Amino acid sequence: MSDKIRGVLSPVVTPFDADLQPDTTRWLAHCRWLLSQECGLAIFGTNSEANSLSVAERRMLLETAADAGLDTDRMMPGTGACALPEAVELTRAAVEAGAAGVLMLPPFYYKGVSDDGLFAHFSEVIERVGDARLRLYLYHIPPVAQVPVSLDLIERLLDAYPGTIAGIKDSSGDWSNTKAMLDRFENFDVFPGSEEFLLEGLRHGAAGCISATANVNPGAIHALFEAWTAGDADERQAELTRFRKAVAQYPMIPALKAIIGLSTDDPDWGRTRPPLVPLDETQRANLAETLKEFDFTMPGRTAA
Repeated sequence: MSDKIRGVLSPVVTPFDADLQPDTTRWLAHCRWLLSQECGLAIFGTNSEANSLSVAERRMLLETAADAGLDTDRMMPGTGACALPEAVELTRAAVEAGAAGVLMLPPFYYKGVSDDGLFAHFSEVIERVGDARLRLYLYHIPPVAQVPVSLDLIERLLDAYPGTIAGIKDSSGDWSNTKAMLDRFENFDVFPGSEEFLLEGLRHGAAGCISATANVNPGAIHALFEAWTAGDADERQAELTRFRKAVAQYPMIPALKAIIGLSTDDPDWGRTRPPLVPLDETQRANLAETLKEFDFTMPGRTAA
């Protein structure tokens, strides 16, 4: 794997065709557009509907990206799984594809598991992959997984696997938790899970952010990453936060897909895989009005 990845990354949304299979044409078009906007690809993240995709589908998309010549140095595929062999298989595939790192959820089905159990899981993945190129980014998202990645667990993993444990995405939504990670650990890259915390994160040493709305607003988020010491940084942050909160009034994954569909005049982008459902007509119309209020566009984004 390459030098550690930094900047803005998007958990790339996954389009589906009429049979609810991953639509590789639309997916590649979106990946290419994100890269053109200086946004890295956190494929198979939460907003990718990754846990609605099979291991075979995720491997197929990873191979599709590599075969299409996408820059794997700018990829951080999600490889977490409840089943240890699946996490190992996906992680090994990402390493072999040349990804910059992997983003790994804890096994999330069993609740109330100990740090000993979580350490054993991550350790087994690292040992079984057995590749010095592996750079593993932990994924802390307790509102969804309900299995936290504690500070003590991070310290234990860093002690056991220095160089391999590369960082974390903190989607707790709790700035005090993010700051505690930034304050406590060295050689450990912290990515807030929303651009709402980008500026404050950068001021305390964050590596960037991995954000759902980077799927549709990557240029503006990257602009703040590049110019966070400029005099207008607080104003830029306020506008990013205002847009994020407006989108978050809707179910996030269907909303992101609807925005892409509206921006490319491609309503088929709205499909989700059950149990998620697309926005209804009223929600879609209201979202379109919200975008008009922001004078929102996706520059250069055309239909696949």
